[in-house]
Order: sequence, then C-alpha cells, then structure tokens
Amino acid sequence: MKSLPVSFLWPELLWLLLSLPVLVLLYWWLMRRRRRSALQLASLSIVREAAGRGPGWRRHVPPVLLLLAFAAMLLAASRPMATLVLPSTQQTIILAMDVSGSMRATDVQPNRLVASQNAAKAFLQELPRHVKVGIVAFAGSAQVVQPVTLSREDLNAAIDKFQLQRATAIGSAIVVALSELFPGQVDLASVTYGRQRDPFAPQGRAIDQKPSPQDAKPFQPVPAGSYSSAAIILLTDGQRTTGVDIEEAAHLAAERGVKVYTVGVGTVEGEVIGFEGWSMRVRLDEESLKDVARVTQGEYFYAGTAENLKKVYESLSTRLTVEKKETEISGLLALAAAVLVMLSAGLSLFWFGRIA
Repeated sequence: MKSLPVSFLWPELLWLLLSLPVLVLLYWWLMRRRRRSALQLASLSIVREAAGRGPGWRRHVPPVLLLLAFAAMLLAASRPMATLVLPSTQQTIILAMDVSGSMRATDVQPNRLVASQNAAKAFLQELPRHVKVGIVAFAGSAQVVQPVTLSREDLNAAIDKFQLQRATAIGSAIVVALSELFPGQVDLASVTYGRQRDPFAPQGRAIDQKPSPQDAKPFQPVPAGSYSSAAIILLTDGQRTTGVDIEEAAHLAAERGVKVYTVGVGTVEGEVIGFEGWSMRVRLDEESLKDVARVTQGEYFYAGTAENLKKVYESLSTRLTVEKKETEISGLLALAAAVLVMLSAGLSLFWFGRIA
C-alpha cells in the first residue's frame, strides 16, 4: 500500500473538521436572518436600493478567511507530518581514497590518483562549511591521514601528501573509516587490531590500537542506511588484493546504518602499468563496489574520466547535504491560520470600518 504524503500524530482530532460545515450553515442562517430583519424595518424598494449600493461579495470575504483560519488551526492541532526535502543531519563524511600502485594508471588523465585528488578537493570546496570530513588513505593497509575536522586547508594538505604504495586493502579502508566514526568499539578494533602504525598521520598516530575495556562501546545493530549523521565515500579502482574481506567490511557498515557511497575510478578495460620491473593489467572491479553500495544502502558511481569524476563528486555533495525527512508541519499551519486571521480583520476594517 502506498503511503500518504501527509500523516497525523493525533488523527482523532480530524473529526473536529466536521464542525466546518456547521459553521457555514450558521453563517448562512445569520445572513438570512439579517435580510428578514431588514425587510421588516424598511420598504422593499428601499432595501433593493440599499442592496445595490451594498458591499456585495466583499461582505463574505472576511468570514471565508476566518473559516479557512479555523480549518488550518484544526489541522495544526492534529499534528500533521509531511515528507519534505530539508538540509541533511549528516555532519561527518569520511573520504576513503585508494593510493595503491594501480592508481598510477593513465586511463583517467593525467592518472587515476591525480584525478581523484583534484576531484576530492573540488568536492570539499562544494561542501557546507559545517560538515566535518576525515580522510582515510589505503593501499596494503588503511590509515587515517586526517582525523575528522572542519579545516578544509588541513584536508587539502593531507590529500596532496598521498604517495603510491603496493597492494589494495579496500575492506580495511571501510573498517578504519568506521573506527573513526565509532571510536572504541570492540568488534571494529578486533578486525583492525595489530595493523601497522600510520606512516602518514602526525606523530605517527596509531589507528589500530585495541581499546581498553573501560573504553569499549558496545552497539546494537540498526537497519542498513538508517544512520544519518555520517557517511563514507570510498574511491578506488575496486581490485582488492589484501586486508579485510570487502563483504565483511560492508556488513559491518550496514550493521551500524552507515551508507557507503562507492566511486569506481578508471575503465573496465583498464591498462597495463609497469612498476619496479614488473607489469600488470589493472581493471576496474565494478561488481565489488556495487555490492558494497547495495549492502549498505549507498550508491555506486562510475567515473571513467577525470571530468566524470568531478561530476560524481558534485552529485555526491548534493546527495549528502539534503535529504527527505518526515517533519511535523503544525507550526506552518498555525502561522497560516494567524496570517488568515490578520488578513480577515484587516479587510474588514478597510472595507467596513469595523471587525465583524
């Protein structure tokens, strides 16, 4: 069954709307009574002459406005809920960016890494200033290269310091991003515990230290995609070679309700790259990225060119800063009722010199 666009928290009060026809009948009865009184006090010719110079349709406008105001107040009392497009409550975004050797491929000009860096910085520029962002870089392991911050300068500086490394641990990147969003959770630490110290972070900050029991924060699984305070954007060519299993990491994110938006960099055909005497063909593994997005209720984007990559990030900026929400609109109806009452009184004073 399709849900209605408007619902009510106190629908039983809607029965009061049945009083509106009663008020209309009462107004009609009062008008007839006034005419009869006029006929008793004057001759018919005098009444007709006065009627020709009378207010006509204008006499009905203030009462109609009052009736509409009364209807709006009754609807407001029923506490209506409507689905509106509002600024999102998402306040934190984790950018998980691939710095593995395959990102040196030039199927995206000038190469995958530089294109992703430029697009990420353009994305940060478009985000509202109140949105916090953290950055995770991953190759053979995943590290927090910039803790969550509002400083766009620090974020851009962290992006500029990326250096290519061997292997690709996509699943580990998702888990480390979750650890940044939910610090101290035991099950996340058990997945990432024992990994190397972060070589990028200031003072070599360790990101995978096992929390002490007093810091442990157990959680209850929630529906996938239901956590609206944060999101993860995973940018990679999608070819995992090491680290946490991607499916396991996706389920960890889904259990916390965190959406993972995946961005595939490169082309499906890929190209052959060489590094330190070896060569290999690097292709975009779209299926893995689509699975992550599906499990977490996020979305997959394909970025086969540098220009497409920028468009993807612009689209993500829009998606991550507005959302549809079921919101109570009683206040708006109450405001409309107040405006209608003021308008009714103002017209009555302007036309007839009295409020009646």
